[in-house]
Parts: sequence; C-alpha cells; structure tokens
Amino acid sequence: MNASTLHLALIGEYHPAVTAHQAIPVALQQAADRLGLTVHLQWLDTDNLPSLHGFDGFWCVPASPYRDTDGALQAIRFAREQRRPFLGTCGGFQHAVLEYARNVLGWADAQHGELNPEAKRAVIAPLSCALVEATDRVRLAPYTRIAEAYGTLDLEEGYRCRYGVNREFLDALLEGDLIACGHDSAGDLRAVELLDHPFFVATLFQPERAALNGITPPLAMALLNACREVSA
Repeated sequence: MNASTLHLALIGEYHPAVTAHQAIPVALQQAADRLGLTVHLQWLDTDNLPSLHGFDGFWCVPASPYRDTDGALQAIRFAREQRRPFLGTCGGFQHAVLEYARNVLGWADAQHGELNPEAKRAVIAPLSCALVEATDRVRLAPYTRIAEAYGTLDLEEGYRCRYGVNREFLDALLEGDLIACGHDSAGDLRAVELLDHPFFVATLFQPERAALNGITPPLAMALLNACREVSA
C-alpha cells in the first residue's frame, strides 16, 4: 500500500443534518493536510457493506441506531480482528463495546438497550442523565493511546447521546483487553481502547466537532498516523 494515500471507511449511514457527519470529513481533511497525506473517505451503509479489505482504517460514526446493527458490528469486528486502526465516537463507542461483548467475551445475548430495552444483557443502557448538546470534563488514563494523542490528561469535550455502558456489566467488560481510558467528572466511563491492537479507541464524546471551529481533533490525527504506520 502507498502509505501517503489512505482509504478510510466511515461505518454508518450519512445524514447531512447530523453535526458529527458534517464534522468528520472536515476533521480528517484537516489531519491529512497537517500530516501531508491524501485521504479518500467512503461512507458504508450498514445494510450494504462492500469488501472491507481495501480500507486502511475505520471510523464508526455517531447517529445510531444504524440501518443494520449486525452490519455495523461486522465492520467493527473486521477492524478489530484484522488489526486495522479504528475509531468509534458516540454510537461508534456503543457498538464497539457491543461487538467486543458478543465476539470476544462470547455474550451472544448482549444487546443495545435502545433497540432491545427489555434485554437481560443490555450492555448499552440509557444514561442516568442524557448528554444532548452537553459538555463535560474528561480525565484520561496515563500511558494510553488516547492520552498520547491529546498530550494531556484533562479534556473538555461535547456530547450528543443518551446511551452508555451499563454499569451492571462494567467490571466484566473490562476484565480483559478492553480497558477504561477516560472518565467524566462523575467518574463514569467515557472512553475505552483495546490492548494488543495498533489503534482501537472509542469515545462516548464527539471529538470531531472541534473541526468545525477550525481545530484539528487529536484523535483524527492519531487515527491517520496509525493508518500510515500500519500500511507502510
């Protein structure tokens, strides 16, 4: 592969009115310009996935539920198993956790509470307080990929979500390679990443929004850097 030209897949249906969908291409172009890269983006409809082998990296985008949950999980699983750099934000965070629960922990009955609110193992559940157009402080764990990307441990980030990790299953979810790497001011989980993977990071907050204010999101930079390193 040509490491100066990257092909990224955006997992999830594109909606022009969604702020995050407006921001993500801008964020990636800003990051590409700063890194001297050419980036080609393709939005992936979850109910009509193409071959995934040609993509250097993946970003699972906000605004779930997706048209086909299984399609979204299939793309996330590909990124995880094939060791392709992956970033999930908001709904992407939720589905990255769900994919891990089902396919790594073997919880075949793991569900997303938005789609199956009565499920016994709803690993994604309503937040105690919905974070719709809210901002909050995030404290990152040191020596993690996300902390390396930001170069600091204290952030102020924005949200537009109503669902997060169900506390009932939190300890079991984090017993293995999925680690907590960011918490909000109340101590609730807001970011995770995978050990033993080139780059697999997911945040409940939406860092891409900074791009609309002319600020290149550090995680967009980190994602492209990881893609360049893996594809070199």
